[in-house]
Amino acid sequence: MATIVVNSVIEWIVKDCEKTLLERVLWIDNCRENAVTISLTDRSALPVWRTIDELENSLRQGEAIKRTIDPFLNSIREEDIKSRDREKRDKAWKVIEQLVKAEPDIYIKEKRGLVTLVATEFGVPKRDVYTWLRRFWMGGKVKNALLPHYHRCGAPGKDREITTSGKKLGRPRKATQINHEHKGINIDDDLKQIFRVSIQLYYDSKKKRPLTLAYEEMIRNHFVKGSRIVNGVVSGAIPPISELPSLGQFKYWFAKERDLKKSLIAREGERGFNLRHRAILGDSTSMSFGPGSIYQIDATIADVYLVSRYESMPIIGRPVIYTVIDVFSRMIVGLYVGLEGPSWIGAMMALANAASDKVAYCEQYGIDISEEEWPCHYLPERILADRGEMISSHADYLSNALDITITNTPPYRADFKGIVEQSFRLSNLRSIRWLPGAVTERFRERGEKDHRLDATLDLHQFTKVMINTVLYHNNSHFIRWYSRDEFMIADQVERVPTHLWNWGIHKRSGHLREISPDKLKLNLMPRDEGVVTERGLRFKGMHYSCERALREQWFERARASGNWKVPISYDPRNVDVIYYRSSDQLLVEPCELLERESRYKGKQLEEVRDLLELEKIEASVFETKELQAKVDYLSFNEAIIAEALEMKKNSSPKTISDKERVKNIKENHRKEKAKRREDDKWDLRPLNDSEMLTNTQSVIEIPMLSQENDIEKELVGGKTKHRTMLEMLKSQRKEGS
Repeated sequence: MATIVVNSVIEWIVKDCEKTLLERVLWIDNCRENAVTISLTDRSALPVWRTIDELENSLRQGEAIKRTIDPFLNSIREEDIKSRDREKRDKAWKVIEQLVKAEPDIYIKEKRGLVTLVATEFGVPKRDVYTWLRRFWMGGKVKNALLPHYHRCGAPGKDREITTSGKKLGRPRKATQINHEHKGINIDDDLKQIFRVSIQLYYDSKKKRPLTLAYEEMIRNHFVKGSRIVNGVVSGAIPPISELPSLGQFKYWFAKERDLKKSLIAREGERGFNLRHRAILGDSTSMSFGPGSIYQIDATIADVYLVSRYESMPIIGRPVIYTVIDVFSRMIVGLYVGLEGPSWIGAMMALANAASDKVAYCEQYGIDISEEEWPCHYLPERILADRGEMISSHADYLSNALDITITNTPPYRADFKGIVEQSFRLSNLRSIRWLPGAVTERFRERGEKDHRLDATLDLHQFTKVMINTVLYHNNSHFIRWYSRDEFMIADQVERVPTHLWNWGIHKRSGHLREISPDKLKLNLMPRDEGVVTERGLRFKGMHYSCERALREQWFERARASGNWKVPISYDPRNVDVIYYRSSDQLLVEPCELLERESRYKGKQLEEVRDLLELEKIEASVFETKELQAKVDYLSFNEAIIAEALEMKKNSSPKTISDKERVKNIKENHRKEKAKRREDDKWDLRPLNDSEMLTNTQSVIEIPMLSQENDIEKELVGGKTKHRTMLEMLKSQRKEGS
């Protein structure tokens, strides 16, 4: 364990704390029982008392480490010090010299009256005395710590003696070929402790940093010596590379001392470790007792380019092949060829195929087979998958709903997933590499035709090739390396997948299970939650409805009492329908997309997400224009109101009381309406008639009717008493002519 001495720098380890917590040991009593330290990160800190046992226990338990490089202690030659800086240093030293020598009294709070006495004696503010004391203590109890910007002093590129000593062990650094002084340092116990703590802080964490970044974080946080300003930003100043442990040393001690299980749990969590990394002892065959005991599933991108089946021969890239293999018999029990990248969608299609009738499946591609040629339409007890598409919440649903245990292979263990991978290799050798458009292993030479232009097969045709390959593998492939047990040997079982499968069905049954296709598909679908709202069952921004929702008045209840969530399943390739699942999982009901959202019909979920995201972006872009328009119309309204208030202020007679103003509202309304009608009336006569009236400026007097009843027509012999407006206009024209 590191020995604590005066000027030792202790770094306290606090997880999730971005600030580095450092303390310097200022004094230790003769009995090594008590020590005085000061914080190097708190600029207003004062010395504190600690026990040596407390510090040593913290180092021993990994709560703290002893820094091997002092971040505040720098060497600077006297001749390099500017004269004015030297004067400031000497002035400060003259003031505090007697104080810093008065140990341990200066560290005792009750005796800090000494500071006041010194400040009075030299005629300086007490604040300055404390500032100089802190700089002296923090800077390593050396006189030069009183220099301005001492923490940024030093000689970059020049070596200085550090705590590690002795001949450099291990392989010399490559830098020694240029400069023999760059030989590096040995790793002592202090550095090992820093390595351990750094791995714990920066590698074994949920952030999942790579080891290289963990090393850089260690250097940045535990090996800086002062600071420097780069582009206006304060950055840590690291010592020359010769004074630092190398990345190779860090990796060496990481590998040597690493607790793999503990590290994986720290990075992945207990559940993630059990799901992805726990050991699976023994080879795959020995773990599988009979057909259906274990299926292995994996995906690979085929080494061939295909063309479109729907358009005129455009190249669509390379397909993805999903294969499901029974570990016991090496029978390929499930196959899916598509364009889905390695994902749960492709995996669920392969699993659905594993449990489906293969005679009907092959018939879809024009291939006639008998049940005996591909007798696989079952689910297994356990599925062993690679660490990818099967590691998801969907796998948990599969496990819970169908009682299938999902096991994922640990990293770097090719022996656990080798059966499927060997199947891919054999498929490539037998079929794919000879197809037009196949990817060659060598680089294309200059002038040579691009192999992608040879693409000829479409996805349907390539699937037929793969089905044919599977049929050959299952019925004719002799597995030379298959290890038969004594019972198989006694029964003279041939090492061919169908023979091993059929023998296992009769002698090692009990692991396979059947399930209806619809139930399997429903349980393979991804699950999520929809929200019942007054506008429908909302899912991913779309709204749905179903008979149950209408019958039980979900949407009316949501409007009255608020929204709630319900479990659903969905196929991301078709958003036209989702499936409501009751909480007890006994009821499943399809929910159709509402008619008002027909723009989503026939779309895939990714397309809908893209559309909604695009609309969000468009709304965000228009937000500035909309906000500006709001500001403009509010300003315009305010101007109108201000004008009206000014008119009101200038026109309202001050003699009229408020009571009188509100008394005649009805009469005022009638007058205002009459004037408004006069202003708004329509005149649809030809333009020349209007111009004539305008030019003559004729005015036709119409008798004012005082009583409402006068408006009624007074008939005299079936004719009106008053002339009509039209008659008056005609008379006026005659007079004008």
